[in-house]
Parts: sequence; C-alpha cells; structure tokens
Amino acid sequence: MGVGVSIFFLTLGAILRFAIEPDVFGKSVHMDVVGIIFMIVGGVGVVLSIVLAPRRGRTSEDRLMRRENRPPEV
Repeated sequence: MGVGVSIFFLTLGAILRFAIEPDVFGKSVHMDVVGIIFMIVGGVGVVLSIVLAPRRGRTSEDRLMRRENRPPEV
C-alpha cells in the first residue's frame, strides 16, 4: 500500500467518522467505528510506506550495480 492509498483511507475514515451520522444504515452498522478503522489502517499504511521506502530503493540500486553484460559463448 503506497502513501497515496494510505492518505485515501485516512480521508475516507475521517469523512465516515466526522461528517456522516453514525446510524445512517440503521443500528447494525456504526459508521463512526468503520471510520476509525479506516483511519487506523491509513495511519499504519503511511508509517509502513515511510519505513519501507528506503529499503525498496536500495534493493533496486544493488541489483543494477551487480548486473554483468557478457556476450553469449559460441
């Protein structure tokens, strides 16, 4: 999950938590709880994206540095 998707989940969660009545769909679904869950998922996604981003870049760099171009043997 990238930073963009995480921000989307944070925004969607905030809308569901603060802008919509909690009992829109009746007593069985609490939209404020669903909004909190989306905000938690978005926050965890942002943190993981920031923590794992340097590792992802370093791995691709190592692969490019070790590539060897040898002609095929005849």
